[in-house]
Amino acid sequence: MKVARRSDVAPFIVMDVMRAADERAAAGGDVLHLEVGQPSTPAPKGVLAAAHAALDDDLLGYTQAFGLLELRQRIAQHYQDWYGVTVDAERVAITFGASGAFILAFLAAFDAGDRVALAAPGYPAYRNILQALDIEVVELPATEATGFQPTPELLATAGRLDGVIVASPANPTGTMLSLAEYQALADWCATNDVRLVSDEIYHGITYGGVATTALAVSTTAIIANSFSKYFSMTGWRLGWLVLPEDLVRPVERLAQNLFISAPTIAQRAAIAAFDCHEECRANLSRYEANRALLLERLPAAGFTRFAPADGAFYLYADVSHMTDDSMAFCRQILADTGVAITPGLDFDRARGHHWVRFSFAGSTEDMAEAAQRLIAWRARNR
Repeated sequence: MKVARRSDVAPFIVMDVMRAADERAAAGGDVLHLEVGQPSTPAPKGVLAAAHAALDDDLLGYTQAFGLLELRQRIAQHYQDWYGVTVDAERVAITFGASGAFILAFLAAFDAGDRVALAAPGYPAYRNILQALDIEVVELPATEATGFQPTPELLATAGRLDGVIVASPANPTGTMLSLAEYQALADWCATNDVRLVSDEIYHGITYGGVATTALAVSTTAIIANSFSKYFSMTGWRLGWLVLPEDLVRPVERLAQNLFISAPTIAQRAAIAAFDCHEECRANLSRYEANRALLLERLPAAGFTRFAPADGAFYLYADVSHMTDDSMAFCRQILADTGVAITPGLDFDRARGHHWVRFSFAGSTEDMAEAAQRLIAWRARNR
């Protein structure tokens, strides 16, 4: 029987690593999870209480395709509170995680055969979703000189484009765009009639600076965000889009048909998330401690060069002096130490064989133990 060619996309390697780690654990081995970008903390207490209340008091039927109006209004208020940007709640769409947001945004903004640029290294699901939709992916070889971010100069070398995806803070590097850099990208996109898609899922998780929203520099950009990272709600599968006026109805029609609505219990619970910043800031303090610990100790394990980790909860490390095969390298580390990390090939198909990613979203105790095991492993294998 036929299998559609659009399903012929690369695997999301971090999920394969997670599966290998879980198999090791199931066989009785111990595992320290530094591979997956998932907070080890539960959802905030207020969110959990709201979910319990919804179970008791709500039928939990479908909502409107764009979600509960109360939640959309809280998100709009969030943009006023955090960024001083006014957003009409009618432009906010609640989605089935950020992944659902990307599917809706890409379908609404781009046609098959369009060309969309993104930086490499970058989040692999952008590339794979675009490919499944028969949209041409234009990878920009970003380097430390550009903050591993796209620039107008890089975009100018890419030929005709219909879209650009940016993430700040970025996965896997943790790098961020300044307001001036974001403005330059937005201006280039406006001049060249290119749709800007801004992934802001790691907003709130920054170290020493505040992330800029594309809403501050563009009226035509698409903004994607999620409750997964800052609000520690990965499994609740809830995200959102802030849409320009011309895409509100197109995205709504797609959402009605593809998803009907995002999970109602998650929506009810997420309304309370915006009253839980104290817990979220406590998580941020732990990430900051984990980041400092790894940056201090990993050099003793041979990891000496990192992308500037200004936000998110990742360290992207150059391992070219230790291996030419990051996949094999990560497999060996897991087998020998029980420390699960992600090969850079997930994020950069051309250069990722020389890079690995550490996630420091777990406990500080796990970070310390992982660093110690890697130091001992390096000493044994010199």
